[in-house]
Amino acid sequence: MTRRRALRSLLGVAGLCATRQPAVLSGAGQGIASRGLGPGVEPRPGPAVARYVDIAARAGITAKTVIGGEKTKEFILETTGGGVAVFDYDHDGWLDIFLVNGSRLDGFRRGEEPTSHLYRNNRDGTFTDVTKRAGLARHGWGQGVCVGDFGNDGYLDLFVTYYGQNVLYHNNGDGTFRDVTRQSGLLTLQDRWNTGAAFLDYDRDGNLDLFVTSYVAYEDAKRYSHGLGQNCNWKGLPVMCGPRGLGGARSLLYHNNGNGTFTDVSEISGVSKAGLNYGFTPLVLDYNNDGWPDVYVSSDSAASLLFRNNHDGTFTELGISAGVAFNEDGREQGGMGASAGDYDCDGWLDIVKTNFADDTSSLYHNQGDGSFNDVTFAAGLGSNTRYVGWGAGFFDFDNDGWPDIFIANGHVYPEVDTAPMDSSYEQRKILYWNLRNGKFEDVSLRGGPGVLLKRSARGVAFGDLFNTGQIDIVINNMNAPPTVLHNSSPGRNHSLLVQLIAAQSNRSAIGARVRVEVGDHRMIEEVRSGGSFCSQNDLRLHFGLGASREVDLLEVQWPSGRKEVVKGVPGDQWVVFKEGAGVVRSQKFLARPKIFSDL
Repeated sequence: MTRRRALRSLLGVAGLCATRQPAVLSGAGQGIASRGLGPGVEPRPGPAVARYVDIAARAGITAKTVIGGEKTKEFILETTGGGVAVFDYDHDGWLDIFLVNGSRLDGFRRGEEPTSHLYRNNRDGTFTDVTKRAGLARHGWGQGVCVGDFGNDGYLDLFVTYYGQNVLYHNNGDGTFRDVTRQSGLLTLQDRWNTGAAFLDYDRDGNLDLFVTSYVAYEDAKRYSHGLGQNCNWKGLPVMCGPRGLGGARSLLYHNNGNGTFTDVSEISGVSKAGLNYGFTPLVLDYNNDGWPDVYVSSDSAASLLFRNNHDGTFTELGISAGVAFNEDGREQGGMGASAGDYDCDGWLDIVKTNFADDTSSLYHNQGDGSFNDVTFAAGLGSNTRYVGWGAGFFDFDNDGWPDIFIANGHVYPEVDTAPMDSSYEQRKILYWNLRNGKFEDVSLRGGPGVLLKRSARGVAFGDLFNTGQIDIVINNMNAPPTVLHNSSPGRNHSLLVQLIAAQSNRSAIGARVRVEVGDHRMIEEVRSGGSFCSQNDLRLHFGLGASREVDLLEVQWPSGRKEVVKGVPGDQWVVFKEGAGVVRSQKFLARPKIFSDL
């Protein structure tokens, strides 16, 4: 037995007790888990590998996100939120943007409350705020967002989490939404601090179910004042309290009844057995390649969770034994966001998780036997230790066919700017370049001015906003307008964008897996709701093809269990693949919008 496996066995025994504690989660000292690592190593400058620029203002995306105080945070409630979604709400073939907004403790005068914002893509590089027209002008402590066609009517619906009650918006198909939370059965008896969410078809009946995570107990979100307890300091600096010392919460699983309503099956599915947790982002992935969706939950200052799908409507939590609950030292981390991708192209999905400062992000390599290894340092992700990571994603920024990693950062304590510390509240982003040998290089200084832009970021969503074959990045920032990163460098490589429309499976094909072969190189991607940090990426799947102008083989494994294969698919286009019919539509990629020609 290896040292790592022995450690997992010991942790597993301890975890049987730890995960069943129904009491307040607690800890001594600072309020959040941290590894205590020293300063890292800054990346080296060099030739540009990309040129990401912030186009938000030019594109007309200017609404400020409001989340708590700007100079200080009195309570932990003021530190989270800010999810973002990129999705085609009006079915015109162009990605639109939804930004979740929050509030502040002293409130607002009537009529001046901030709301979340929906921006419609004008197809010319600009966007129009259509929030009120769409029926989405709701205010409150918004947190996260996910999308999916829960009614299988061909239009993507919107689910938004809140501190309080969540909201399910049904897409009316005419550019508007209506709140169907009450009639759908998603109102909870008690208010909760809900954070992330994801649609999934966990029982493969063709109807999208819903997984919702929760962070701190609702009543504790504003209970303990700034600096007034043992879990209310950061390196001796008085700050807001928690999450340690505050009550945790359980995740929820709702089953779609197929008639517009949902039933809470958290208990009978086994999800509630995981006990109290500080859950942030649910990441749905088929980690063991059995064709059924599993769920990973990144958790703050507690063991992260991995729910394995048992194929019978139940789940078993295996985070500790699978090696994804803690870091390689067996320690809790301040987990925030998570993303899945096959970074070494071995046919198994790996996981990257963002964490708190004085630590690193975590990279878990899928061993293909139901377990993961923490390869953070071996893979080159161990140098950045002064960042608080949030939204993250595997994505192929240079279209070479190998997934890279992007992470948005930002501290939770504005107070760090008032003391001599080696950290700041607003932080730059991190861009890791896949070296194709199991390792990454930090190329943040070579990725353009947008990567170096400092903000206190939260949610991140990835998608091809302008149908050019390159991925754009939308970031929701604390008490600031959003950032929209567009890669203005002329790409030499080719790519393919795949949109799936299901017939027997759920209409939006969430949970489907696509395998692409280019020569002897193989790539996999899954259609996924939720992820990053409480956010939603483009449901279309992007594949970098390198120098190849054609895909040799494209295989779709549908949630229904059906498999379909097409060969010889040309690149540099967006294709629509319908279950049972193959490729039914294609469109060549477009040139970059003229409005960005000078960037």
